[in-house]
Amino acid sequence: MTSWGDLERAEPAFAARVRDLLDAHRHKTIATLRADGSPRISGIEASIADGELTFGSMPGARKGADLRRDPRFALHGATIDPVEGQEAAWPGEVKVAGRAELVGALGDDGPPGDLFRADLTEVAHTHLDEAATMLVVEWWTPARGLRRIERA
Repeated sequence: MTSWGDLERAEPAFAARVRDLLDAHRHKTIATLRADGSPRISGIEASIADGELTFGSMPGARKGADLRRDPRFALHGATIDPVEGQEAAWPGEVKVAGRAELVGALGDDGPPGDLFRADLTEVAHTHLDEAATMLVVEWWTPARGLRRIERA
């Protein structure tokens, strides 16, 4: 199991940048797999606390059924367009992939449903370089660490 805390210990600056972008907007998008193997995307809220990335699913929701059957997921943070003429200020976008582990019910103070914890397989941040001339993709995996490529 690779937790958010593992990422923070391995690459604290990268983890902080990704977390800031995830926390900047309440709503994210999650991709799960239907029973027939086709993809499903759904809106979701996710949070990071105590070194864990978690998200919930309301009772009867298809995304929860998908995750209980096949735990693979991809989570995408909110996407915002770069402002024309201010592209260098664009914060970019983040993606997290892994396996969802059902850990129990959502907290007592919230709606009923299932709580899942992320077992991370990949975390990515796509953004522009300081001159806004190159696309920069940085990604971390537990096996290979942090990598970076730039594309014109």
